Amino acid sequence: MRIATWNVNSLRSRIGRVEAFLQRHDVDVLAVQETKAREEQLPLMGLSSLGYDVAAAGVDQWNGVAVISRVGLEDVAVGFPGQPGWGEPAVTEARALAATCGGVRVWSLYVPNGRKPGDPHYTYKLQWLAALREAARAMTGDTALVGDWNVAPTDDDVFDVAQFKNSTHVTPPEREAFQGFLDDGWDDVVRPHTPGPGVYTYWDYFRQRFERNRGLRIDFVLGSPSLSSRVTGAFIDVDERAGKGASDHAPVVVDLAD
Repeated sequence: MRIATWNVNSLRSRIGRVEAFLQRHDVDVLAVQETKAREEQLPLMGLSSLGYDVAAAGVDQWNGVAVISRVGLEDVAVGFPGQPGWGEPAVTEARALAATCGGVRVWSLYVPNGRKPGDPHYTYKLQWLAALREAARAMTGDTALVGDWNVAPTDDDVFDVAQFKNSTHVTPPEREAFQGFLDDGWDDVVRPHTPGPGVYTYWDYFRQRFERNRGLRIDFVLGSPSLSSRVTGAFIDVDERAGKGASDHAPVVVDLAD
């Protein structure tokens, strides 16, 4: 089975790329982040004609997550227990959605950006990660926590960490929050197959960051022990970041033994 994750930065704008990607790589399950639309606004006819079902959660032009599967879509859940909200009054954003696909529990996750250290959104980000970690401790079986984590866990995951000295994504609390999942037994199943440094999943649109390979590795597939034992390979489709109309993220693909 082949699963993938991709922050598409608007599913409506990039549906053609998504359909082509699924066919080109023969993907069974794709977790999508930043769909930027309500479910009824998504252009799903092409995916349906290709044999895919879609579960999605979204409320407006911000955030939004989905799971696209051709191997089943069962027990769909929007959000996780204890997921904190944002705003006044606090609202639970469309940042987490799970579905069981071919026996694998796939969580499509879009971790809050944090904006900048000291900002209320930064506190929200850390609370969100802490709540997800607590919820993940109750997860069993073949489970994948996948998506845009908005954390670069090590210096090797940043093109120049000095440039992020006063920025989010690399602060010790964020890195400690990510490390907590690894400490709990979740595995970064992609890294053994894509060793760094210089291997990234996100490149800003500005200043030719992609062409100069000045990126960040912030998109991950974290596997439970039983799922990790099934991983036979993984890669980042860097070519998908190129060309007109590309997302600023590249898809991450993982192969599982049956």
